[in-house]
Amino acid sequence: MHAKRRDEESLSRLVEQVRAADLVDAMGRLHRHRCHVLDLVTPTPGRVLFGQAVTLSYFPTCNAGLDPAQFNFGSLFYQAVGDEPGGKVLVLASNGHRETSLAGGTKLSRAQNLGLGGVLADGRIRDFDELAGYDFPVYCAGEATRWGGDVVTPFQANVPVVFGGVGVRPGDYVYADSSGAVVMPALQVREVLTGAVAVTEEDERYLGDIQNESSESGPLDTR
Repeated sequence: MHAKRRDEESLSRLVEQVRAADLVDAMGRLHRHRCHVLDLVTPTPGRVLFGQAVTLSYFPTCNAGLDPAQFNFGSLFYQAVGDEPGGKVLVLASNGHRETSLAGGTKLSRAQNLGLGGVLADGRIRDFDELAGYDFPVYCAGEATRWGGDVVTPFQANVPVVFGGVGVRPGDYVYADSSGAVVMPALQVREVLTGAVAVTEEDERYLGDIQNESSESGPLDTR
């Protein structure tokens, strides 16, 4: 347990040094697939989201086929977060219903109670004012005013999902800040973070080169 905690703390120190764009650059040096999601909003501006994903996938509502006693947010939430919920990021996948509310402040109080690391949703979320008072960051497609339970219902917990065109598997690491979200494979998260730190250092050197340019010398770096 102590080794795991030290590992998490060292990852957190790396996260403090990077931004979403740096992570996308670092991922691009390892993979060719898309790993980023844009156009997210948050009731918790300035907070960075980072942690391992647990997923909750939604499906079009049909009470005849999906018994509400089984397929409901509370039941699926606890299945998703498991026995060690602390620090996990709950990823809510709407399966195409981006304009629909997937949860709100009351339902997500469970995340506050269990110490989750954040919530990432590709649909809308209600109760921004309430969520702003919680300890975890939230990123989503926008704020909702209308309940969405008659449109979609929680269907599966901890299955691979597609989030804004990006695949997210349970256990993947997710990061989000004001510019977007990034999904990273668990087995390579340290390599990606270290690579992102290197990207920031390269950019700093590039800034120095630009400062030393002149109209006579021309660009000192050809990027």
